Amino acid sequence: MKERAYKFRFYPTTDQENLLRRTMGCVRLVYNKALGLRTKGWYERQERIGYSQTSSLLTEWKKEEDLDFLNEVSCVPLQQCLRHLQTAFTNFWAKRAKYPNFKKKRNGGSAEFTKSAFKWRDGKLFLAKCKEPLNIVWSRFLPQDSTPSTVTIKLDPSGRWFVSILVKDPTVKPLPKTDKKVGIDVGITSLITTSNGEKVGNPKQFNRLYKKLRRKQKALSRKTKGSNNRYKASLEVAKVHAQIKDARKDLLHKLTTKLVRDNDLIAIEDLAIRNMLKNHKLARSISDASWGEFNRQLEYKCEWYGKELVKIDRYFPSSKRCGNCGYIVDKLPLNIREWECPECGTNHDRDINASQNILAAGLAVSVCGASIRPEESKSRKATALKQKSKS
Repeated sequence: MKERAYKFRFYPTTDQENLLRRTMGCVRLVYNKALGLRTKGWYERQERIGYSQTSSLLTEWKKEEDLDFLNEVSCVPLQQCLRHLQTAFTNFWAKRAKYPNFKKKRNGGSAEFTKSAFKWRDGKLFLAKCKEPLNIVWSRFLPQDSTPSTVTIKLDPSGRWFVSILVKDPTVKPLPKTDKKVGIDVGITSLITTSNGEKVGNPKQFNRLYKKLRRKQKALSRKTKGSNNRYKASLEVAKVHAQIKDARKDLLHKLTTKLVRDNDLIAIEDLAIRNMLKNHKLARSISDASWGEFNRQLEYKCEWYGKELVKIDRYFPSSKRCGNCGYIVDKLPLNIREWECPECGTNHDRDINASQNILAAGLAVSVCGASIRPEESKSRKATALKQKSKS
């Protein structure tokens, strides 16, 4: 049985909003204090301060007179934020993520409540120290007889309140087999191109609302810092960003769900997106296309529904390789969208040819269970030759 989070919007009462804002403020304070102490301990004494030490410090902070307000909110979100900080450091030391950042008030906030800090009664959610249930907009039903294990309250920068309810979902089951396989090449002009020859256009949500966003940001820049008008203008900017984010995510969810339902095997490239974003000419377009989010959704949905996702090596020459005879051209600039193979004379659409090569490589990976890289790049070959010559 898979764990699944259901996200809903809710509208807190005045008392609930005051309590939740205080809770998020305390969570932000504790997280930043712990992060500052851990950073200082490392740079001054080369000491790695762990979760148990920060948890003991939290107990001491609550006893201090100027931090007495920490006792006015539930202690669970405060402990949870320290666990999240520990996870962030674990990922950093394992080189899976960057160094943790300090939390900022303008980014909204979140608070996580475990079972001891909320009550689930007759389909209503009561948070700790709240007398009334949350006024949740139930846009869909939770699985029958399911009990939440974790509840996360989030305030986004545009001022919207969301609750995420984590439950064990018995409805997540493997989908029926379709005996179909597809290779996917992601792009900018077309969001994706499949090995079947289908192209899904890129709506470019950022460009669609760019003029509106620019106008709101100009209005924000003219407001006096610290004024109430500046705060209102910042909310207007955040609302435009929320529009872009929601439209982008809605499209990706519909697209990935369709791909998982229709195919038993999906082959994609394991792209180094972080490195690609260093190209300042393409960074905004790549970020707007959300290739990383697309791959993330495919990954967990394939796991949920019993489908196979194959990631082929990022150095595989999917675009430069002729899908008919296997010839690889030396150079293929991004502005060339069609090319003719000098070996066999086959005319290729760049994206369709790439997706078909990705599918072929993905099938080979699925059968052999190994990475496919028939021809290494020249730079890698040169590095290997240098190492051999030195030895």
